[in-house]
Amino acid sequence: MSVWNPDNIKDVAESIGIASLNDDVLQALSSDIEYRLSQVLEEALKFMRHSKRMTLSTQDVAQALRVLDIEPLYGYESTRPLRFGEASIGPGQPLFYVEDDEVDFEKLINAALPKVPREMSLTAHWLAVEGVQPSIPQNPTLADSRNQELVPKGPGANPNLAAISGSDNITVKPLVKHVLSKELQLYFSNVCSAILDENNEEYRVAALASIRTDPGLHQLVPYFVNFIAEKVTHNLKDLFVLTQTMQLTSALLDNKHLYVDPYVASIIPPVLTCLVGRHLGSSPDPLSHHPLRNIAAALLGSLCKKYAKSSHTLKPRLARTCLKHFLDPTKPLGSNYGGIIGLQAIGGTEVVRALILPNVKEYESLLHEPLEDEGSPKQAEAEAVLTALVGALQTLEDDTLGGVNGFANGDGEGQRQQLEEKVGPLVAGRVLAMGRPKFVKALLEA
Repeated sequence: MSVWNPDNIKDVAESIGIASLNDDVLQALSSDIEYRLSQVLEEALKFMRHSKRMTLSTQDVAQALRVLDIEPLYGYESTRPLRFGEASIGPGQPLFYVEDDEVDFEKLINAALPKVPREMSLTAHWLAVEGVQPSIPQNPTLADSRNQELVPKGPGANPNLAAISGSDNITVKPLVKHVLSKELQLYFSNVCSAILDENNEEYRVAALASIRTDPGLHQLVPYFVNFIAEKVTHNLKDLFVLTQTMQLTSALLDNKHLYVDPYVASIIPPVLTCLVGRHLGSSPDPLSHHPLRNIAAALLGSLCKKYAKSSHTLKPRLARTCLKHFLDPTKPLGSNYGGIIGLQAIGGTEVVRALILPNVKEYESLLHEPLEDEGSPKQAEAEAVLTALVGALQTLEDDTLGGVNGFANGDGEGQRQQLEEKVGPLVAGRVLAMGRPKFVKALLEA
């Protein structure tokens, strides 16, 4: 038996044109209304207790409705308590209503009239007279002018672009002072010097371990992000510095106590630079920069896994950038290599099937000439790119279901011809030489 009176439901139903309701329906609606009201009251009492009050207010009920995702009550909140009157409309059926305030017309007529609002008007004033700005209320004050002088302008506004253009000696006074304790300042300087200390590996490992686990580095996150961007911009020829900055980025992302979401947009450009940069390092070894690109690709994959849900355009933008560097024939082979491993890290099997596999045959034509140049640095780079292509395609093998019936003879002429039509002769030869029928089947069915 419901506490809520079914007659109230019947009255509401008749007011909206429903003449008769079944008793079972009335009983079900009464029980549901009782449950909903108790739910709202329980939530409202929680707000009352958290506010350390003993009286339930209409604001508590409004907050409870908002928490329960129910359409709020419309109206206004009265500062005075409402007075309810009682009227009898029948035996045992009292009707409660809010009493209206009685207004004395004599006092209302003799009361002072409110002020008439000013009409809308337009006025003209001198912004400047012969180049001199008059000091009138309509013009900016001297304090506003001083604040505008602090805003960075011109080619030095962006420090990274200024460094590239050679005008990075300009100092800009910040608008807001970010106060750091002496301990944090000392920690930041010691960590940065330890990370870039090429002669002391123990210090480097200790500094990265501290950043990876320390829970009190929230204030230093923007400083570390700026440090990474600055070092990558100024040291494109130093592989050690670039590698250490990527290790520092990895340590920041691994720290579970830090909130890095607002700085993802600032972290991605240095990582992409280390992944698909044209010329990284100055070593004569043509493959010296590949470990750096591998670290950057792993970082890119980690960023996508952690922050793709909060930024729906992150993966498409990164995939577009990596695909552009993969397919651009004017880019060096190192950039092509970075684009391939970047695409693989961003989306795994799905991206390989959608973006790499359809373009393998077309891209393979760019590798013929470097591979035929015996003993040249380009031959080693082309071999690395071809190995990366085959490695990316191997992810399709793990996604293949079923057996390999009909693919036992991986070196058959029919399969070789099909593979060459699909991925080109170079990649087809490498795949068939591996002797993995499941891999062959995955490529032919993809």
